[in-house]
Amino acid sequence: MKTTGQDRAPGDRSPATDGQEPKPSGVLVYSIGLFLAAVLTATSFWVANTSLLWASGIPLGLCVLAIAQMGIHLVFFLHVTTGPDNTNNVMALAFGMLIVLLVLAGSLVIMADLNSGMMPSEEIMNLQMQH
Repeated sequence: MKTTGQDRAPGDRSPATDGQEPKPSGVLVYSIGLFLAAVLTATSFWVANTSLLWASGIPLGLCVLAIAQMGIHLVFFLHVTTGPDNTNNVMALAFGMLIVLLVLAGSLVIMADLNSGMMPSEEIMNLQMQH
């Protein structure tokens, strides 16, 4: 017997009848994500190559666009949301961001220390210039 949406049992929840709008298809979600990612990428290239913006604000603008790009990829392509069924995904993302931050900060500290250790002092530079 063929069933329709009208002859469902009371309390039977399906994506179309549980009081919520049906979820958009995967192709639509990926297409929206692709469009937004392309717009943000084109905007980033425009910001980097234009002379219409204040030069000191360009790096900050590029950082904001990069963060927005990461958000688009997380939501539209990786489907990371804050819903109760995605708690582990959000925790894994936060842990990954912590690890990347620690590696980046540690690398900067190490490079600064190596840079200061490798540069000759001004006294040595002056002695070399005098001879």
